[in-house]
Amino acid sequence: MNTLFDKKESWGKRKRKSQQDKALAEMVKLGYEKSLRVKQMLDESKINPAEIKSREDLECLPVTSREKLVELEQQQPPYAGLENPDIHIDRIFTSPGPVYEPHLSETDYLWARAFFAAGIGPKDVALCAFSYHLVAAGLTFHNGLRKVGATVVPSGASSTQIQVQLIKDLKVTAYVGTPSFLKAIIEKSKEMGFDFRKDFLVKKACFAAEPLLPDLRRSFENDYGIDTYQMYGATEVGDVAYECSEKKGWHICEETIVEIVDPATGKNVPEGELGEVVVTRLNNIFFLLRFGTGDLSRLITETCPCGRTSYRLAGIAGRVGDAVKVRGLFVAPSQLKMLQAKYNNLPLQVVVSRSGHEDVLKLRIEKISPEIGSVVWEENFKKVFRDICTVGINNLEYLNVGEIKPEEKIIVDQRKW
Repeated sequence: MNTLFDKKESWGKRKRKSQQDKALAEMVKLGYEKSLRVKQMLDESKINPAEIKSREDLECLPVTSREKLVELEQQQPPYAGLENPDIHIDRIFTSPGPVYEPHLSETDYLWARAFFAAGIGPKDVALCAFSYHLVAAGLTFHNGLRKVGATVVPSGASSTQIQVQLIKDLKVTAYVGTPSFLKAIIEKSKEMGFDFRKDFLVKKACFAAEPLLPDLRRSFENDYGIDTYQMYGATEVGDVAYECSEKKGWHICEETIVEIVDPATGKNVPEGELGEVVVTRLNNIFFLLRFGTGDLSRLITETCPCGRTSYRLAGIAGRVGDAVKVRGLFVAPSQLKMLQAKYNNLPLQVVVSRSGHEDVLKLRIEKISPEIGSVVWEENFKKVFRDICTVGINNLEYLNVGEIKPEEKIIVDQRKW
């Protein structure tokens, strides 16, 4: 039995980089020849397309945010001049903005790697509960499921009652959609008199488009026997990363180059540090170079026991606007919520100030249990904080229970710019 989708997933670091650099150089060369926007961008920056030979060379190009892409497409509809006019486009998707996206082609492996890693295959009947109307989600997830041989039930955005009926009658074994919608389907099944775990066959679920909260994941897996997987992508660039059975980060897809950059400069941050996820999808249809997702993450470079050798994303730590930078490193609300979960939902607040030219990070903590504040507890807590947030604590302030109000921000930045 194959444990990997294809041999690319086991490539060594040098071979993967060599192949991706070659594909990137070809994409930029073709983009310069075919795309009015790419030619204009390079010419204005006085960059010869032949100079872009590797992912490191991408830093000379600007990061294009979603807001900027909307603006460019309004100036030059429908694709901002980023398309290859010589290639026939089989589908055009749209998303709010509007943003128009040409489908990358039937041969692209969109989402197939993710479904394979989740163990979905020819023996599965998969319910695809993403919308098939205008947006890319339903049809692209559908195609990925077909590429791994699954039978697809294109339920789309049908009501929860219809979804329950389909799961029951068609003996659905896998769910693809958002975690909140699966929870709603399970609750509806209870209202209809069913025991979801005993009466149905759903044993796998692949989620995208919203976070999978730890409590909800535990509920799906422990209460309902559903093996859960997270997928990550964007309509502008397709699938970006996915979880394997180890569930220790999201493997970056072979068809994408992912950079983690400082949002202020567009320059890559050191490996392991938090920054914005910037994606270039290697293709010959839509030349969107360095798309800024607005999401914050960091790279995991250690080898995964699953056998895949690609770097992984350490989940999503928040959005660019939600985080603060402390001593050159981002601290995001989602990191703090992860920390809270490890300490019995400990009420806490980060306060960032400045002493002279130095950033100072103070953590305010409510003493909800007697051991909080002891030498052993504090030493362990500081270590866990650094492991999660990658930055150290300067000061700890212990408060009485209830002093941190629910409406207060979890991160307070007192610095003056």
